[in-house]
Amino acid sequence: MKVLVATDGSKNSMRALKYAVALVSQLNSKTSSLTVISVHDDAGLRHAKAFVGKDAVADYLRELSDKELKPAVKFLKDSGIKHDMVIRTGHVAEEIVKEASGSKYDMIVLGSKGRTSLADLLVGSVAQRVLSTAKQPVLLVK
Repeated sequence: MKVLVATDGSKNSMRALKYAVALVSQLNSKTSSLTVISVHDDAGLRHAKAFVGKDAVADYLRELSDKELKPAVKFLKDSGIKHDMVIRTGHVAEEIVKEASGSKYDMIVLGSKGRTSLADLLVGSVAQRVLSTAKQPVLLVK
């Protein structure tokens, strides 16, 4: 089973990662793997690109992803689970779904931030968008 876990460095995404590792461990399959994806939306930085350059913005987002992935990398190394890391920029939900479809993952695991329904209606949520657009099963971990 191929599992894609989205992380943003939060406690909720770390809980999702721990759950996914436990799930993959229980499968006891040598072909099971886990991939952690970090996505940053660069839409707000488009104007900054004109002043500091596209490469500087890309480097900044890469450093941010590396920082957020650090606890996940440590946990995965300690767990002994076969894993990969993917870093993307763009619309977060779209990039998660593109990666899941393009690399043929069997499941997407996300941490839930636990906002109220009203807050999600007003500002939307990555989890909601992934749930509504992904073709794979999506597991939300609270």
